Amino acid sequence: MSDVKYIVYIDEAGDFGLNAVTPIDPRGASEWMVLGAIVIRKENESNAQSWLTSIREAANNFQPASLHFRTLKDGQKEVVCNELARLSMRAFVVVSNKQNMRGHKNEPASHISGHRHWFYWWMTRLLLERVTGFCAEINGKEGTPGKKLQIEFSRRKDLKKSHFTDYFTRLWAQGNNAFLAKRTINWSTFDSRNVHFFDHSSRAGLQFADIVTSAFYQAVNTHPHGTCCPDYAESLKPIVNRKNNTFLDDGFTVLPYSLRQAHLNDLQKKIFRSYGLPNSRM
Repeated sequence: MSDVKYIVYIDEAGDFGLNAVTPIDPRGASEWMVLGAIVIRKENESNAQSWLTSIREAANNFQPASLHFRTLKDGQKEVVCNELARLSMRAFVVVSNKQNMRGHKNEPASHISGHRHWFYWWMTRLLLERVTGFCAEINGKEGTPGKKLQIEFSRRKDLKKSHFTDYFTRLWAQGNNAFLAKRTINWSTFDSRNVHFFDHSSRAGLQFADIVTSAFYQAVNTHPHGTCCPDYAESLKPIVNRKNNTFLDDGFTVLPYSLRQAHLNDLQKKIFRSYGLPNSRM
């Protein structure tokens, strides 16, 4: 559409199950969920594929279909993050530790979404509150009021555009009476007609979003032997958005407010400290 100025690519790492959560439940859903977005200008959409090709060449990655961060070797992960951090884009992540959400049912959010994946759409809301605010600020500075986002999700069988549209239409109808009103989506940049779902392999931007979400997931999620790796997420700092010179609650959002229940180890704490989370919340 002619009024689109920004492309937003969204992907997730971990899962959004809440009935059972590790490490509380041995066979529970992942302890962490990371939802991330990459934002580029529409004018750079035509450059995305060549950017991806350059990244894969630098990392000596020749997977046949598409880049998947989790399948890369450690050295390749370092290269692709460093290469991505040099590009003209902004990254936003929402990092959620789900231990305090185990078995939780959010009736208002569930009522709005009308289906069982309310937690995913609620986290999407938090992410888009920050992304739409960022784009609206640019519109104000550049004198382009009303310019919109085009939002592209990595396709999953259990997530549908109709679910997204229903959730956000209901949220828009609530206006300033939303249950959580600390922030709201900047509706001047939002148009539900500009929302699409694509296969991961078909969009370079979705593979960029995969790099970001997976890097942060590996920074917080411990392997069975108790280690994680904050280095990859650390190297993405040049593109993670900051407001008033801080990443926290802008390009880097943490849930819940206090992570003490998560019993973070020293390696996990490293990435949170690096992005501005105070020790009092860990």
